[in-house]
Amino acid sequence: MPFRVLIVSWEYPPIVEGGLARAVRKLSEALVADTAAEVHVLTRAGDRGPLDEVRHGVHVHRVREPRPPADLEEFVQWVGHMNGDLLDRGRQLVEEHAFDLVHGHDWLVAVAAKRLADHAGCPLVATVHATEHGRHQGWVHKPPQSDIHRAERWMVRTADQVLVCSHYMRGHVADVFGLDEARITVTPNGIDPDDLQPMHDLDALRARFAAPHETLVLLVGRLVYEKGFQHALEALAGPQGVIARVGGVRFLVAGSGSHEWELKDQARRLGLMDHGTFMGWIGDDVLHSLYRIADLTVVPSIYEPFGLVALEAMASGCPCIVADTGGLREVVPNERVGLRFTARDPRSLGRMMERVLTDDALRERLVAQASEHVLGFDWSDVARQTRRAYAALPGRGAPVAR
Repeated sequence: MPFRVLIVSWEYPPIVEGGLARAVRKLSEALVADTAAEVHVLTRAGDRGPLDEVRHGVHVHRVREPRPPADLEEFVQWVGHMNGDLLDRGRQLVEEHAFDLVHGHDWLVAVAAKRLADHAGCPLVATVHATEHGRHQGWVHKPPQSDIHRAERWMVRTADQVLVCSHYMRGHVADVFGLDEARITVTPNGIDPDDLQPMHDLDALRARFAAPHETLVLLVGRLVYEKGFQHALEALAGPQGVIARVGGVRFLVAGSGSHEWELKDQARRLGLMDHGTFMGWIGDDVLHSLYRIADLTVVPSIYEPFGLVALEAMASGCPCIVADTGGLREVVPNERVGLRFTARDPRSLGRMMERVLTDDALRERLVAQASEHVLGFDWSDVARQTRRAYAALPGRGAPVAR
């Protein structure tokens, strides 16, 4: 009998809200390909597309859900309804298959994942991709943040094992939820360079945003406060800013989110709108092309559990500067592969940006060294680490060979 795992996630391609969908997809596919597990994913669907299919060896089961609301309080209520629908469909799957383990991803599916593990009589593994406490710098005392924080705490305390994506997150989750670190296992995210192929005429794309003699700085991600884009804009602006000191610098902000209008208003106040472009939400094909045309990617996060953008940039041959915080310290561990600046400090970031944009030899060295560094974040290795974490639970089968 194969080892069967039921993975529960609120997003899975083609529904992609953020990095979680990509991580769950790559982990699921690698578990099938590299550990011979039989993987079923329970997730939601939009208003079209198949509800049940096999994608790259993964059995995907979907439940149609309305589009999630933008208002956070309404979103929390919507999550409750979604969990009820996932639970109904999941019970059918449990009756049809003998699952050895249920693996839930984040608080958004915590209730459904726990109830399904109980129904199947098997252990629950929970991955914490981020916490509300971290996203809001500890301000989780009032709804709806307190509701989410309480759901996360319940999830990690009821799970048989907790997985996180970085050593930073291991300590963070243990501290925030009062959990013994022995119950938390680090299984980092991975990257597949083959997924990062550009889909556009790169010369034409770059010409849309910068002249041949100009340098292009890329900021990409969800436009929310904790991603720290406000500090990058401040570093670019003013008489002592990067644009004034270096000259010929343009920037791109790719992404959307709740902080978007504040960032645009800040850019207008700082006189930056003539020096860059806010692109809004973009698909993966455009994103992968942007990494190829940019001269520098900046990840200025205040809170960052891992740092997938930095990893993607480095794998695409784009030099990277990251904030010296969270999981970014593990993705960019030293100046051999990328530079780090003091988090929340625009002056520190500005100095690093100026250094990279004016030193061709430095950029070439960073690109060359980073291309080797990213090979250590391989999804096959991640899958085997995850499978060993599964096997460490009592009665879950023998570990996978290295």
